[in-house]
Amino acid sequence: MTGHRLPLPTRDGVGPSCVGLPAGPWPTIAEFLVERFPAITRDAWMARIAAGEVIDEHRVPVTAERRYQAPLRVYYYRTLDAEVPIPFEEQVLFRDEQLLVVDKPPFLPVTPGGKYLQQSLLVRLKRKLQLDDLVPLHRIDRSTSGLVLFSVRPETRGAYQAMFPERRIAKHYEAVVPWRAGVSSVPDTYRSRLVDDAHFMRMKEVPGEPNSETRIVVQQTLGDRALLLLAPITGRKHQLRVHCMALGMPIENDPIYPTLLPENTDDFDKPLQLLAKSVAFKDPITGEPRSFASPRSLSLAPR
Repeated sequence: MTGHRLPLPTRDGVGPSCVGLPAGPWPTIAEFLVERFPAITRDAWMARIAAGEVIDEHRVPVTAERRYQAPLRVYYYRTLDAEVPIPFEEQVLFRDEQLLVVDKPPFLPVTPGGKYLQQSLLVRLKRKLQLDDLVPLHRIDRSTSGLVLFSVRPETRGAYQAMFPERRIAKHYEAVVPWRAGVSSVPDTYRSRLVDDAHFMRMKEVPGEPNSETRIVVQQTLGDRALLLLAPITGRKHQLRVHCMALGMPIENDPIYPTLLPENTDDFDKPLQLLAKSVAFKDPITGEPRSFASPRSLSLAPR
C-alpha cells in the first residue's frame, strides 16, 4: 500500500495477514477467527490475542471478549509450526534504490503460501535485507530457478509493474527436454489457448483463439536430450511447461506435466530443468537500458 502503514509491522520478514469481517452471527471477533481458520487451534488464537498480535485496521487490539463488528479488517501474523527447509540459497545480483534482482533456486516459492512461509524468497529477502516494502514485480514457479525482479520503493512500483502486461520486458528461459533422433523441426513460434484445468495446479490447452505465445530455439542436442531457448511473448501460468509438453517435449523433472506427482514428493536431487535465464528492458524511471542474466546454466552433460 503506497503511503499507508499497516497496523502491524513486518516481523522476521513476514508482513501481517488481513481478514475482513463479514456480516454474521459470531458473538466475538475471537470466535469468528477460530471458526474461520480451523487449522489454527483456539489456544493458539487466544495466545496471539493475549500477546497483542491481533489488531484491527484502526490499530485497536482485539481482546478475547471484544464483540464482533462488521465490516472491519483484522490483522494478524501467519505462522507455521514446522517448515521443511529448502536447502538452496538465493543470490542477490543487483540492488539500487528502485530494484532488486535476485537469482532464485529451485523448490523455493517466490511468495508465502500454503506450507511455505519462512521458506519463501520474499520472506527470506525481507528478513536478510531489512526491506519491509519489498514486493515481487512478477512470479516464476516454485520449481523454476532463475531471475526474479523486486520493487524496493512503493513510489515507483507502478512504473515497473506496468512493463509486464504491456510486454516491455524481454525474458528468456532455458529448458532441457527429451529429444528424438530424426525430429525434423521444432516450430519457431508456438501458440495455443490455455485455460485452467480441473486440478487447480494445472493448465490445459483447448481449441479457440490463442492467448499464449512462445518463441523456441533449439540451442543444442546430445543423444536423447535437447537444450531449448524459450522466449515467452505472453505470460500465462505454466505456459512454457504446457507448450513443451504439447510439442512432445515435456521439461525434464517436471512434477506437474505430463503427470502430476503427489504433494510432498520433492526430490532435491532432481530439480525442474527450467531456468529464467535473462531479462532486458528500458528502465521506466531513468530511460536507460537494463539487462540481467542468471549465473546458473543448464547442461546436457551426462547425468
